[in-house]
Parts: sequence; C-alpha cells; structure tokens
Amino acid sequence: MSIKDITKNQSVMNAISIGTLCSVAYLAVYFARNILSAVTPGMIDAGYTEEYIGRLSSIYFISYAVGQLINGSIGDKIKARYMISTGLFLAGIASLVFPLLPIESTGVSVGVYGLTGFFLAMIYGPMTKVVAENTEPIYATRCSLGYTFASFIGSPCAGIAAAVLTWQSVFITGSAILVGMAIAVFSFFLFFERKGIVKYNQYDDKKQKSGNIRILIQHRIIKFTFIAVLTGITRTTVVFWLPTYISQYLGFSAEVSAMLFTVSTFIISFTTFIAVFVYERLGRNMDLTILLMFSLSSVFFLLVYLVRIPAVNIIFIIIAIMASNGAATMLWSRYCPSLRDTGMVSGATGFLDFMSYMAASVSSTLFANAVTQIGWGNLILVWCGLMVLGVVVALSGKNSFRRTTATES
Repeated sequence: MSIKDITKNQSVMNAISIGTLCSVAYLAVYFARNILSAVTPGMIDAGYTEEYIGRLSSIYFISYAVGQLINGSIGDKIKARYMISTGLFLAGIASLVFPLLPIESTGVSVGVYGLTGFFLAMIYGPMTKVVAENTEPIYATRCSLGYTFASFIGSPCAGIAAAVLTWQSVFITGSAILVGMAIAVFSFFLFFERKGIVKYNQYDDKKQKSGNIRILIQHRIIKFTFIAVLTGITRTTVVFWLPTYISQYLGFSAEVSAMLFTVSTFIISFTTFIAVFVYERLGRNMDLTILLMFSLSSVFFLLVYLVRIPAVNIIFIIIAIMASNGAATMLWSRYCPSLRDTGMVSGATGFLDFMSYMAASVSSTLFANAVTQIGWGNLILVWCGLMVLGVVVALSGKNSFRRTTATES
C-alpha cells in the first residue's frame, strides 16, 4: 500500500492516529516505571540501602499487579479518556512527591511509590480495549505492536536520563512527562470521540453475551494465563537481574555492566517487530509463533549455561530473552486485541497483566535467594526449564496451530 493509498484509507489513518497516541503515552509510562532501576546507584550513594530499594521494587510490582486486576475491570465500564488521563496525572503527582520526601520517612516513601504503580496500572487495559474496538484486527495488532515497542524502549531512555541527571531530577522529569501526557491524552481522545474516530463498546454481543467468564475460557484464557506468567518472569525479573548477572557471573565492572545493560535492553526493544515479522511469515499463526519463540528461548538459555565466554554469553542471553518476549508479543499484541467481541478486553488484559506481575514479584525474591543458594549457573537452568514449560503450554489446547487470525486477511 502506497503512502497516497494510506492517506485515503480512513480506517488506516484512524488506526495510525490512535496507535501513535497510545504508543507515546505508553512510552511515558515505561520511562516512569524504569526510573527506580536506573537511579538505584545514585540513591545508594545518597544513603539509601539496597534493602530499602528492594522493598520499593517489591511493593511496586504488587501494587501494579493489583492495580491491573482492579483497573482492568473498571476500564471496561469507563471511557479510556478518563481512565488513562487520570492514571497518568496521579502517577505524575506521586512521582513528584516521592523524591521530595526526606530519607527518614521510609514508610511514607514506600506507600507513595506503591501508589505510583497502582496509578500506572490504569493505562494498559483501557488502552488495549480502545484499540481493539476502534481498529480492524490487522491494525489493532500493529497499534499494540507500537506501544509494546514503547514499553521495551522505556528502559534505555530512563538509563540515559539517569546518566545526565541527579536521581531526584529524573523522578521530577518523569513526573512532568506523565502530567503532560495526561493533558495530551485527554485532549486528543476528546477530539477523537467528537470526530467519531473513537467509540466505545464496539463489540458484537449478538453472538455472545459479554461479561460471561465462560466466554473467556472458550477463548483459551487459561492457556494464555500460563503464557503471561512465564513470559512475565523473563521480561520483568530476568531483565531486572541482568545487570547483576553481567557483573557477578561474567565479571564485568559495575560501570561496564550498566553500559552493557543499556545496550542489551535497547536491542531487546526491537523484539516486537521481529516477532510480528515471524508471525506474518508463519501465515499469521499465533500458536505456531509462540511455540517457535519458547523453543528458541529454551535452546539459547541452555547455550547461556554451556558457554561462559562473556561476549558470546551476553549475545545468547539477549537472544533467549528476545525469544521469550516474542511469545509475550503474541500475547499482548495479538491475543488480547482478539478478545474484542467478548466486551471484556480491558478486564481480561488487566487479569493477564496481574498474573504476569505477581509472578514477577514472587520470582524476583526467589531468584535473589537462589543466587546465593544454588549459584548463577543453576539459576540459568531454572530459566531454561521455565521456557521448556512454555513449549509444553504452547503445544496444549485443541486450537494449537490453527490459523487464528483469518479475520485479518
């Protein structure tokens, strides 16, 4: 399709408008989400302890997960304009307050940072719902691809900010970005609604009654819950511990580890495009793509265990994480938007994100203990085993390897 044809196709232009706004907003979310990891060295230098920062990280994961569960259901009933803009604005206020609190007020600081996670959890479910209900299936996949990419690129962006600003300034910058995006989202969605670009509850309830959990079971929500858990552990917890792995297991200095982590996460951010490219080459077969991705991740995590040459080892672990994230891309960019006709896109997406981050929260603590108990080498085998389990999950279900996206043709 040429540029001229694109500009004349109203459905394509609408999808571009909605997708661009959602992607930019989600980049702001993930910039804010990755600030703590990026500024941890600066906070430690300022007198904060690793234990305190670990507590912040844990409470954030839990509040974000619970927020996804609660806000996802609310997002099926309230307009995205209100949900997304309110979440961005309140998260911006919390991000502003947190660095201004004195170091002694640890209890209040943990509570405020936890609220940041809860407010940021108001974004993803309603965003996926509005994309699914207002774009054709093929464009919905590409829109969600855009903000999935934004979620991956948020980490290196936060790292760059932390390299040039004080840790307090990074939080304040994040606050300003979130508040600015809240105003922009509210304004643009209001414009889209008035122009008829965005409408709500655009699902076909003639075929199936919305709000019925059995409908989600028929749409294989149980299988994809396992996929959310397994990929959530890799994309959140494994990546979180990657700088420590590079430093302790591969023997790089803290400075070099930080640089390698920034480069690695930047490369990983392109996973979404690679996954959709593979998905298209496999005839838009979501199940086959997920199976391939889990299989590749299993193989490369095994190679990470077998090969200790630092440069090669880093390449292998990047590929292993990218492959797992490829399966996650199918979950968030293809499966969730496909739930459009259930009328429960936001609630289902929120539930899956809840399961993903609860798994990340639990596994983060377990992995920290495992490093001292069984060592990095055996922990790598655990990661490999999780991906093998992903292969088993991918093979399960009566709909495996059917072409699941015929409506995209």
